[in-house]
Amino acid sequence: MATSPPSGAESSEGDVPSGIDAPKAWRRRARLLRERGDTQGGRAAELRAIEASTGDPLLQSAAMALVENRLSAAEPLLRSRLKEDPFDVAAIRMLAEVAGRIGRYRDAEALLRRALELAPAFAPARANLATALHRQGRTTEALAELDRLEADMPGSTAHANLRAAVLSRAGAFEEAILLYEDVLARAQAHPKIWMSYGHALKTVGRQDESIAAYRRAVALMPSFGEAWWSLANLKTVRLGRDDVAAMQAALDALSTSADDRFHLNFALAKALDDQGAHAESFDHYAQANRLRRELLPYSAAVTTGLVDSLIATFTPQFFAEREGHGCPASDPIFIVGLPRSGSTLIEQILATHSEIEGTAELPDMPQLVAELGKRCGYPEGLGLLSSEELRDLGLRYLEGAATQRRDGKPRFVDKLPNNWQHIGLIRLIVPNARIIDARRHPLDCGWSNFRQHFARGQAFSYDLSDIGAYYADYVRWMAHLDQAMPGAVHRVYHEALLDDPEGQVRSLLAALDLPFEDACLRFHENPRAVRTASSEQVRRPLNRDGVGQWRPVADRLGPLKVALGTALTDYPYPG
Repeated sequence: MATSPPSGAESSEGDVPSGIDAPKAWRRRARLLRERGDTQGGRAAELRAIEASTGDPLLQSAAMALVENRLSAAEPLLRSRLKEDPFDVAAIRMLAEVAGRIGRYRDAEALLRRALELAPAFAPARANLATALHRQGRTTEALAELDRLEADMPGSTAHANLRAAVLSRAGAFEEAILLYEDVLARAQAHPKIWMSYGHALKTVGRQDESIAAYRRAVALMPSFGEAWWSLANLKTVRLGRDDVAAMQAALDALSTSADDRFHLNFALAKALDDQGAHAESFDHYAQANRLRRELLPYSAAVTTGLVDSLIATFTPQFFAEREGHGCPASDPIFIVGLPRSGSTLIEQILATHSEIEGTAELPDMPQLVAELGKRCGYPEGLGLLSSEELRDLGLRYLEGAATQRRDGKPRFVDKLPNNWQHIGLIRLIVPNARIIDARRHPLDCGWSNFRQHFARGQAFSYDLSDIGAYYADYVRWMAHLDQAMPGAVHRVYHEALLDDPEGQVRSLLAALDLPFEDACLRFHENPRAVRTASSEQVRRPLNRDGVGQWRPVADRLGPLKVALGTALTDYPYPG
């Protein structure tokens, strides 16, 4: 039986056939209609081509693999289809989803732009493109794609939800909250939207409302692991016995997904830890990390190799030969180190100063590194860059960071912890930027990382040995920089800050050539939005709650201690 053509799609070719040739025939029809100036008919035919493709058994198998997160099964199926038919837009979009799920957002973007070139009316691909741009921190471009979607499909709940997420990423939290509230007024039974709403409320310090939003999400979907973890991740919230029973029941259910399972294990471990059941808690943390690591593989040897290359490249002579190169701006302040090292606390202290704006963990420097890796090799190829190229890279970094600057203050903080790997590049392209190394006792820091589920970007954190090796490589690289560019990095030990807040804050501000301000000691009174897992902790006065948290499970931390090596024995403060 023939597939009937869309309205306005009649042509001398007759009816479009069904079966395996239908997608190609619909695409031919679309091309002819567009050539004749029938844009509406061409758009309709392009969508019919996509609809015909989705009924193909091979693509259905790939779709099922995506639903089950079996990316290694989905990718070869999709590549085989595109080798046979490079214009299959449905397959292109699905391959972009594979790329996006493993963090290859630029690859996803390229595929989605190709899909939209072939079928401009394919709304799901445009929504995916907005998401890929959002993940890269390219807020303006993401909002432009969402504007196009709104023009074509006004009132879409899904698109409004995505817009709210993009606005949150851009720091427009109040606007995002209003949009979430509008969406939820129309779609109250969506647990994921309630969770996203809770995230925005948490960020601006409306904790009671955020708890209520997370509670609404788990009431609608009791097995919703990410919402349970969001509650547990508030740090200052303690989950009760009823919560523990509900999470255990969700874990016992065979229908609970792999993604929900690792989130539930993290949340249940936190609840048990708060109740003093440390051994049982450790077992759930171990299970959560094992499940997460299966989905996010990591090689410690790759990080060690990168640090070897960094040390070999960034010698004192290398820096001396490039003195005066790069962009001369002095407004960036980078806070680097491991996650859970006290960096959010330092940022909050600095952002309370009248001359410093706190922004976020900006993606701009890693994006430049990824680009340079493809262009000339990183870090080895950096020696090939001219003074003009280094200056242009610095300007590009500042232009990207400007999208997050709202207060008009002369200085700003970029607190992406992983930028410790990129200090050499920072020194080349913005040589007058200030760099702060936030360091915490390796066992407290390592154990805190093992207890934390990160949404993205911290693949090392799901194995104790990997955490120890990562910390040791970080210390090794920072020690090299102390020799290669003496005095360029100001180090703040978390324990010293707790022992002598005023002395450490004075020293920190002096390193930034800024006057001391008493307000910096009252950082917890700062109402600014805080986007990290420590958002609730930095709204409290300084305390020692996080010191020595590893001790109740000391006998289970052998792999971490061994991997740390001298990074543990040489640490100057007890934990």
